[in-house]
Amino acid sequence: MSGEIRDGERIPRRPAPEFEEASSFSEAIRRDGFFGTALEDKNQYGPVAMTVLLLIVAAVTGTLLRLLG
Repeated sequence: MSGEIRDGERIPRRPAPEFEEASSFSEAIRRDGFFGTALEDKNQYGPVAMTVLLLIVAAVTGTLLRLLG
């Protein structure tokens, strides 16, 4: 299915990445690590971990801007 362009689509689809399913978010973090889950999509909780990472980075950035301002 890689490289196949379906009717009405302009960009060819890429194959789904390989990942192992985890039963919970905490198991995914224990097994694959936080950055492995968030940045490398090693399991199905990648988007959840990326959202958590975004909140952490936003909180740190906001705190630094508040302290420097």
